[in-house]
Amino acid sequence: MPANRFNGFTDYGVGIGLRVPHYEHIFSHKPVVDWFEIISENYMVDGGRALQVLDDILDQYRVVQHGVSMYFGCAQPLNREHLKRLKELTRRTKTPWLSDHLCWGSVDGRYTHDLLPIPYTFEAVKITAARIRQVQDFLEIPIAVENVSSYAEFNESQMTEWEFLNEVVEAADCGILLDVNNIYVSSQNHTFNPFDYVNSVPVERVAQIHIAGHSKFEKYILDTHDHPVLDPVWSLYQRTIERVGHTATLLEWDDNIPSFDEVHGEALKANRYLEPTETATQAEAQIVYEVVHS
Repeated sequence: MPANRFNGFTDYGVGIGLRVPHYEHIFSHKPVVDWFEIISENYMVDGGRALQVLDDILDQYRVVQHGVSMYFGCAQPLNREHLKRLKELTRRTKTPWLSDHLCWGSVDGRYTHDLLPIPYTFEAVKITAARIRQVQDFLEIPIAVENVSSYAEFNESQMTEWEFLNEVVEAADCGILLDVNNIYVSSQNHTFNPFDYVNSVPVERVAQIHIAGHSKFEKYILDTHDHPVLDPVWSLYQRTIERVGHTATLLEWDDNIPSFDEVHGEALKANRYLEPTETATQAEAQIVYEVVHS
């Protein structure tokens, strides 16, 4: 049976993102999928094919919403019209929670359409947590914030990224969407041990986990979501499951998207780590990490 988690979050098993190239396969073959994650902004429209497809999916599958434009780290007031449309969609989907990113991306009404890192300061904690609380109160559903992959750091930061995440979710009284691929990508770009990050996260607040593929370049690693999950990320996922237990897990595959069966098959590899009898110890996971990087 699914285990109840913090603030009503529930383990829904292993899911994948709902993507246009897979529509025909889903409707013709009706595959068994624990749940689909949708990008909220793709369906915040007045009508048309997008909502028709969504309604057809909702007739058969559980859906969880994931956003890309809330920008919790911005200092400007929340966009009330955006929130109203978002609330309409949450009522349509009956999403059990809403996730979005711990980042900023807009200034004075101009949007970068990017997920930019926040300076890890106590002032930023206060601003970010207040915005999350406002959104959570307005939408009347739990919020889970996702750690982003980053490629730059701020000299003004007063704490580590995981300390910042912990401070924010405690102050906001919200959940965490823990993206272990993003942790790994950032750890390589900024030279920290990703296991330190995973070992510091408050397990009772982890609502959902993301896994994905990334690409390695000469001087940095990029969060590309365009191929299977790599071994060091699986090792980090393994350790995460040891700590947080069986948790709703979502595979992100957003570019060079292969067949539905290939994406779903890759997602289902997570079950190897979700089974208690196959869970390794922390020491074993650390050894895998060290071997990969030796």
